[in-house]
Amino acid sequence: MQILIAAPWSSYELLDTGDGRRLERFGDIVISRPDPQILWHTKLPQSAWQKADAVFENGWHCGARVPDRWRLSWKHLSFWAKLTPFKHTGVFPEQASHWEWMQSILEKGHRPVRVLNLFAYTGIASLVAATAGATVTHVDASKPSISWAKENSLASHIPGDRIRWIVDDALSFVVREVRRGSRYDAVIMDPPVYGHGPKGGAWDMMKDFPRLVSLCRKALSDRPVFVLVNAYAVSASSLMLANVLEEMMAEFRGRVEAGELAIQEASAGRLLSTGIFARWRA
Repeated sequence: MQILIAAPWSSYELLDTGDGRRLERFGDIVISRPDPQILWHTKLPQSAWQKADAVFENGWHCGARVPDRWRLSWKHLSFWAKLTPFKHTGVFPEQASHWEWMQSILEKGHRPVRVLNLFAYTGIASLVAATAGATVTHVDASKPSISWAKENSLASHIPGDRIRWIVDDALSFVVREVRRGSRYDAVIMDPPVYGHGPKGGAWDMMKDFPRLVSLCRKALSDRPVFVLVNAYAVSASSLMLANVLEEMMAEFRGRVEAGELAIQEASAGRLLSTGIFARWRA
């Protein structure tokens, strides 16, 4: 079991946590938003929290300097942050641990790699894979999310032939890919607890995830390089994800690691757990 702590990067900082909230800086914009798992108290004075540019309380309350969207960067990549009705910004900073990991694997591989990114949302993982030399199939059921991901790709100057954009239900798409004989060398999965496809199909993590994993195994090439699974707000341990990946990849030489993703706050150095993961690499 591991705790992956995202390395500091210039466009993001977890300034403080406490009393059910996070205080974060995304670029030049400071936001305060709820996080029900934060049961401890804040370290910074309330005056620091009161200076937030945007506060989520039954919706966003924004100051005059908050734009509709603003640009962030990670290494050589650029992408857009926005305040969404679901209290997110389209950027999950803890994922930087995975971005580093994927980039290292792909750049050292010295061969063409096809990556399948499921539940791919705003697509920063797709950008990382594409700029590391892979060709990516980016799948999400939300047209607005796909549009956002395309805007991120343009902001990062990704060549048009590097990423294929698919608006579809993840399960339905992988069923068709298996039937067509399409094969991938790497798979990224970020399944929600519950969700709906573009045609109304329902997703239930605990019911549908095993079938998706089985289908993804059939869609793998003979020489896979990695499989990565993230999970947020699911009532399960990372041990579950590890056991599923161990079973999925039993025929291949490689190793599985699993644990929690975390961000370290600037105020007192405490770690904030943000989700669970499991990942396999050859």
